[in-house]
Amino acid sequence: MIDLIGKKRWLILLVAVVGLVLLYPLYGKILSGLGISNLLVSQYQVPKCEVPQLLSAQDQNQNGIPDSIDIVNGARQEVKKGTVYDGSYFQGGYPPEGRGACTDVIWRAFKTAGYDLKKMVDEDIKNNPKAYGATGRDPDPSIDFRRVSNLQVFFKRYGQELTTEIVAGDVTNLTNWQPGDIVVFGLPLEHIGIISDQRGRDGVPLMIHNCGPKASEDDYYLLNWPSKITYHFRFISLQDGSAV
Repeated sequence: MIDLIGKKRWLILLVAVVGLVLLYPLYGKILSGLGISNLLVSQYQVPKCEVPQLLSAQDQNQNGIPDSIDIVNGARQEVKKGTVYDGSYFQGGYPPEGRGACTDVIWRAFKTAGYDLKKMVDEDIKNNPKAYGATGRDPDPSIDFRRVSNLQVFFKRYGQELTTEIVAGDVTNLTNWQPGDIVVFGLPLEHIGIISDQRGRDGVPLMIHNCGPKASEDDYYLLNWPSKITYHFRFISLQDGSAV
């Protein structure tokens, strides 16, 4: 009887280990889908790293809130609304409320700060078609502002390029990552998100984005997205050329 109990315990342990191995690749997706951040999991595992928050005085919509925080707040609304991932083509460009892809988080966030990102991207493609490659040769205002590759070109032309390196616990490095910054991931799985004003205990900022099934704010995918970070931008206003 004792031997039988021992065998059962070993069997349960084996099943548990196999289960953890199988579920680990889905860890981040599960946390993101549930709206749970690694911030909660690691709260007491890492000494807290205090990173200064740097904000400019630029306020496009003159609401008394810096543009960078408006951008974060706008992006966070997608999380609060539970915007469902939908990368479909929509005539006229704008997906219905409550639906959208990773790029829709960006223009909606910028709209909160008083910027019409669709208009700015469309005009830049029209005035500088060669900069946008194939898109410039055959523009489509209904989708161009919702493509990661086009936003990458736009922000590269009108934004400040910053480091793509993230070093947990390194205040000097992490100070480069500020609220409202744009982070772009390259091929094979292009993606784009907005840096949050919230950080984990290791100082690494959370990212607000939508990779499905709905928009989320988490500290998993910034470091664990399947593709490498290719660009990190801070927007510069077209109106006066000053950095946000």
